[in-house]
Amino acid sequence: MNILHLSDTHNLHRQLSNMPAADIIVHSGDISFAGTGEEVLDFIEWFGNLDYKYKIFIAGNHDLALERKAPERIQRFLPQNCYYLCNSGVTINGINFWGVPFFFSEELEENYRQELNLIPDNTDILITHRPPHGLLDNSSNFSYGCPHLLQKVAEIRPQYHLFGHIHDAYGIVKQVPTTFANAAVVDTQYRLLNKPFVLKVCCASH
Repeated sequence: MNILHLSDTHNLHRQLSNMPAADIIVHSGDISFAGTGEEVLDFIEWFGNLDYKYKIFIAGNHDLALERKAPERIQRFLPQNCYYLCNSGVTINGINFWGVPFFFSEELEENYRQELNLIPDNTDILITHRPPHGLLDNSSNFSYGCPHLLQKVAEIRPQYHLFGHIHDAYGIVKQVPTTFANAAVVDTQYRLLNKPFVLKVCCASH
């Protein structure tokens, strides 16, 4: 099974073209720029109509219209094969996906660490917006990743950890048993310069 992973489209989603084929497309947050409801709905319309068998997305810090919205409420706007994950998961073909959003208010309220504790031990594909500390999280010689997230990934040992957020840390790092991917498709100037990643998932890792 192939996953197409992208992140940080920041309202430029309709400019994407010639995206590779895959079984599942995963967007790891910052679907919008200003975070308005109109921007989010435009993304949902575009994403829902993409020609992929399954579609998954989460919210990033720009996606203010999704903050404090129950995933069940957003799910009502989505086609049956499309999933909005917000501290929630879905199992597809035996592969367990779990999504964790990132809003700045959560960090200030210290809720983010509590949300990380909700991640199940049997997660195969972890989707977050924020990177783990020290892995594809560096910008201007500063690491913006979360040490608690890094610790959680070390505990649950997923097959993939998919994220974005730090535009100039785009790339893939393989550390057995987990492959880390920052698929931010825009650079720091919000220009579409990077390509989504195609990642192969052979079977459940738990």
